[in-house]
Amino acid sequence: MLAALGTVVVTSLSGVMMPGPMFAVTLAKSIKSPWAGLMVSLGHAVIEVPLILLIYFGLKNFFQNEILQLVLSVLGGGMIVWMAYDLFRARRKLAREGKDTSYNAFTAGILMSGLNPFFLFWWATVGSLLLTQFIDAVGTWGLPFFIVVHWLCDLVWLSLVSFTIFRTHRFWGQRLQEWIFIVLSAALLYFGGQFIVKGIIAYAGAGS
Repeated sequence: MLAALGTVVVTSLSGVMMPGPMFAVTLAKSIKSPWAGLMVSLGHAVIEVPLILLIYFGLKNFFQNEILQLVLSVLGGGMIVWMAYDLFRARRKLAREGKDTSYNAFTAGILMSGLNPFFLFWWATVGSLLLTQFIDAVGTWGLPFFIVVHWLCDLVWLSLVSFTIFRTHRFWGQRLQEWIFIVLSAALLYFGGQFIVKGIIAYAGAGS
């Protein structure tokens, strides 16, 4: 059981610590609140927990559907591009006036998860294998334990990031904060564009 648990923890942490749109938006929100990581992880759980249950009950093939992945790639990528624009547009108010974007950290956690085709594909492949191996090792009672452990990995890492950024951002200066928002906007724009392009290429390749 300890080996299976260790695999879950290491794999979960490797996933959440990987730079991506959820990490970028957590950084942006953490400048305004030390609880941004908590709220993003809660929003993430709104999508992830039902997804784990669906995969456990045999619907992983549904998330590998080519048309579904294309739709999520375009819609999800488009939403992230919009969030990048919103963050860039509000960068001066965020840095100098303490304003916030039109979406909060909880909503961002939901959007960055539910509209991320690679997140869904990860659960339909790597995540489902991880879940199956853990259940085989500990039994069916391990499902809720698996969900809690996996989510705690998200919570601990994002909260650590959030508290660190919030406690230190006051020393950065307004100009530096503004440039950080510009960089994070560019990162979100990149991830959103990547989702759209890769989704279209994957669909075209599958159809040829």
